[in-house]
Parts: sequence; C-alpha cells; structure tokens
Amino acid sequence: MTDDLFHLTAPWAQQLNADTRELDAAGAFPHDKWKVLQETGLLRTHFAPEFGGAGHGVTATMRALEGLGYVCHDAGLSFSASTQIVSVGVPLQRFGSQELKERHLPRIMSGEAITAHAITEESGGSDAMNLAATARRDGDHYVVSGGKMFITNAPVADLFLLYVRTGKPGPFGLTTLLVEAATPGLTAGPAMDKIGLRTSPVGTLSFDELRVPVSQRVGQEGTGFLILDHVMKREVLFGFSITLGEMTRRLEETIAYAGKRHQFGQPIGSYQAVSHKIADMKMRVETARKWLADTGVKVEAGQDASLDLAATKTIVSEANVQTALDAVQIHGGRGVLTEHGIERDLRNSIAGTIYSGTSEIQRNRIATLLGL
Repeated sequence: MTDDLFHLTAPWAQQLNADTRELDAAGAFPHDKWKVLQETGLLRTHFAPEFGGAGHGVTATMRALEGLGYVCHDAGLSFSASTQIVSVGVPLQRFGSQELKERHLPRIMSGEAITAHAITEESGGSDAMNLAATARRDGDHYVVSGGKMFITNAPVADLFLLYVRTGKPGPFGLTTLLVEAATPGLTAGPAMDKIGLRTSPVGTLSFDELRVPVSQRVGQEGTGFLILDHVMKREVLFGFSITLGEMTRRLEETIAYAGKRHQFGQPIGSYQAVSHKIADMKMRVETARKWLADTGVKVEAGQDASLDLAATKTIVSEANVQTALDAVQIHGGRGVLTEHGIERDLRNSIAGTIYSGTSEIQRNRIATLLGL
C-alpha cells in the first residue's frame, strides 16, 4: 500500500513539472498545476473516508508526500500542498465540530478551497505563547484585532485558521478560529518576493474589527496551543517527507551526472573529491530517511516524540541545504545556470532551516529536553 502511495502522483509528473523555471522566475502560484494536484487525490490522503478522504495514517501520508517530492520539481507547489493538508484540514478533522467538518472538509480535500493557518506575527514567529493578535467575545461572536506575517498560501487562500489570544500569555490563552477569506475585516496582502519556494505565495493578514461567529471556533476556547502542537507534529513530518523525496531525486541525478561527465579522460565520479561528496550526500539522505521513519512511527503510535521531532526537523532541513550545495558544486557551471534547476534546489532549501521553528529553536528544545 505505501509503495502505491509513493507512486500516487507519478502519472502526473509531466504536468506538475511544466514551466517550473518560468513560474519560479515570476514568483507565481501555479493555479493550473494546483488543478492537476486536485486530480491526483493526494490532498485526500490523510482524511477520513466519511468526508471523502482516503483514510491513511501519518506514515502512509508521509510516503505519499515523499513521492510528490521525488516526482515534482516545483518545490513551491509541493510546499503549498503540504500546507493545504496540515493547516486547516488536520486540526479541523481532529478538533472541529461536526457541522464545520461537513461544511469544509470536502472542499479542503478536493483542493477547491485553498487553505492557510496564521500563527507568525511581525513581533515573532516561534514564540507562540505570546501572540499579540487578540480576540474578545461580543455576544455570539469573537472580534479579532491585530495581524499576521509570513503566512504561506495567504495571497491565494480561501479559508484560514487563525491562532489568536483570548486569555493571558501562556499555553492556555490561545484559541483557533476558522475564517473565510471574504469575511469583512480580514485583508490578505500581496505575495512577498523571496529567495526560494517562489511558487508558494507568502503574505500578510490584517484584522480590522473582524467578527467571527463562536460557532467557527475550532476546539474549546484556550486550547489553541494543544491544537498547534497536534498540527506542528504533522507539519514537520509531512513537509520534510517531501524534502526527503527531493533529496533522493537530487542524489540520483548527481550520481548519473558524475558518471557521464568527463574531465582529464575520466568520469568526474572517479575522483575522490567528487565521490566523497556524493558519499556524504547519500549518508545525509539515509540519515534523514531513518529519522523521519522512526519519528513518524512514534507520532502515529501517540508516543512522546518531542525530541525526535526537533531532531528530525533540524537534520532533514540542514541535510537538504548541504546536499543542494554539494549538487551545485559537482555540477560545476551547470549548477549555477537557472536552466538546469540545480541552483533552484539550493534556493528552495534555505527556508527549511527557518520555517516551522528555526534550527536554533530546535536545538534549544533538544537541550531543554535533555535537562540543560
């Protein structure tokens, strides 16, 4: 079953990889490719059959997303797809009311409604317990004030899950609200230009007396941090399973190139300076694979995986940067030309050490869990 899921998106490879270079240069969200993704069924993988999903668990969904990363050269599109699954669908399925699930999950799984979650603010990203955006009760509504920043999919999203403060700073002061993009008082800014993942739009949100019915709250008031913890586990595992697929493809392409490219009468792969780099790439890919697999099993079993998740996120994101850099170096001149896409991999890799908690935050977490 999981091997079938790895190949789920393979039949659509040609459509998913069309015009990737041009779309990357333009920094444009590929709406046509999003429609292709809708056809693949990938967005349904992790959701319950009663709402139209495929009913697969955490590790099976990771395998499907790894396959997407292997097949799809448009890392921005893949990143938006991962965000689509985890940002609203995952918390709604676990914590939402039956009415909200029935109304929204089918169009989230189909991809008809593009989704985003709004956590990061201008004053900070990883410090979720001290968010500044607030929501106060006014009868049967919440009135939301403040803003959000660096929100993936925001410029194209139809549905948002907002993390806002309804209580004092700390883990019990957060609440999550589901909001349609067209709701008066909610404004999404334009896509922000950035170094990589350029086809995955990132933008701001601002709230001006935004009124949200209490019935659109996901979970109980004050349980936002619990919901965020549930989401972040899957955000790391799903998003970086895509990265694993991308690294595997990059390694295979680099090995092939090192075998056919000749210098001084020999394939460049016969020189230790090159072969050792490739050996290091292989070890990084397989280390990433082992951490993702072991941590996925722990999360799926409901075991404590706090340290494992922090380590997995750090190891995979940093392996992605280093293997991308090695691939550029081994490909030489071709590595820096945009027409080959190798430099694009390097640009795309940088953000992975920053989003979902920087490498520094992850190391802090590991040290704390070790009692330091």
